[in-house]
Amino acid sequence: MGTLIRFAIYMFIAVLVIILAAMLGDNGPWYFAWLIGTVMIVLISAAGAGLLDTQEEEQKRAGMSATHPPSSSRPLP
Repeated sequence: MGTLIRFAIYMFIAVLVIILAAMLGDNGPWYFAWLIGTVMIVLISAAGAGLLDTQEEEQKRAGMSATHPPSSSRPLP
């Protein structure tokens, strides 16, 4: 029964995509690229935010301040 429902959902999505492609005509590739680009920007931003949070948590565990980076023992030129 689960396979039948999954098949029906995929069939609905396929029909919807075919209808949208017929309505968009020559502008379809432009909209597709816009959609993919927007999704990629959102995913990359979310990954960056996750990495930043992880780095801040690691700094707190190590006892370092997140706002003041550790100073090096070497003098600057």
